[in-house]
Amino acid sequence: MADLSVETIFSDRCVVARVSGEMDYQSDSWFRGRFKELIARGGGFFVLDLSGVPLCDSTGLNVLLGAWRQAEAGGAVLVLACVPEPVRRMLELTGADQVLRVFDTVTDAEAVFGD
Repeated sequence: MADLSVETIFSDRCVVARVSGEMDYQSDSWFRGRFKELIARGGGFFVLDLSGVPLCDSTGLNVLLGAWRQAEAGGAVLVLACVPEPVRRMLELTGADQVLRVFDTVTDAEAVFGD
């Protein structure tokens, strides 16, 4: 699990978290903890940049949905950006793309919540 990371960038409009590593049963508690801390710090809009996530299984999907629910409960918005094709297919097959908004780029996601 040494290859796991969540790097955050705070901008005027949002918090961008660049996620790296496989999101699976081995890393679920690690990612769950990082996302919980990130959302607890506050902010109205969170973008999870998943460009560094080569694999996301059902456990990883549950972590993403949990983060989305936590953000919603706090009155914030959480969206995904730069989702690799295998992960995007999984979101589509499970219907999670109907709940988790997906943008091609971080810039596209930020534009939705412009000044």
